[in-house]
Amino acid sequence: MQKHFLQILAMLFAVCPALALAQAPKDGVYMSDEDIKAVLKHSADTHRTIPDNTLRVIDMGQYQLGVAVVARGAMKGAGANANAAAGGNAAPAAAANASAACGEKRPGATGPNGIFHDDTAESYVVISGAGTLITGGTIVNGKRSGPNDEVTTILNGPSCGGTMVGYTSRQIKVGDVVIIPEGVPHGFSAIPDHITYLSIRPDLKKVLKHGYVNPALKQ
Repeated sequence: MQKHFLQILAMLFAVCPALALAQAPKDGVYMSDEDIKAVLKHSADTHRTIPDNTLRVIDMGQYQLGVAVVARGAMKGAGANANAAAGGNAAPAAAANASAACGEKRPGATGPNGIFHDDTAESYVVISGAGTLITGGTIVNGKRSGPNDEVTTILNGPSCGGTMVGYTSRQIKVGDVVIIPEGVPHGFSAIPDHITYLSIRPDLKKVLKHGYVNPALKQ
């Protein structure tokens, strides 16, 4: 697990050398396999309903870097667990502000739920399980995450969740790496048993909570 995590960090710095060198920390930042397992255990022990768990938001000087682990349970098909497909917290967050519509308006549109993030890209590294990832296309009849919602402040920054149309599907499994740029809709349409993946999120605009550390790592 830790090997995959270090590989994706190295890849990010390789493609963004200017950012990596701009006032970066003067030493490495380490999150162990035990840290990741502790965060997942804390999520289970507290009966957390959001599958997405940020470990840390790291100050990199001119930008921040969010590091998360996401653990999703079984979905038997599109719509079987729409909240999980959209990112776990997108639908409830948006419902709190019914006027914050986003995406295209298409009355009666159906399909799996998804989400896109305005300011943060994501890099997935699958560490357990498998599922059908859907990406691209358009969000329709969406709702914005609220300014104080966890998805906005800690996980991904301002986001739009709703029905996905025109997407592509791909089976992903252990060892796979997926890059999702800012503004690209994404979600899951089916998960046979479970899928767990690391998500590394460059935060170039510093929209995430500065210095955040998961409660499981504060013991």
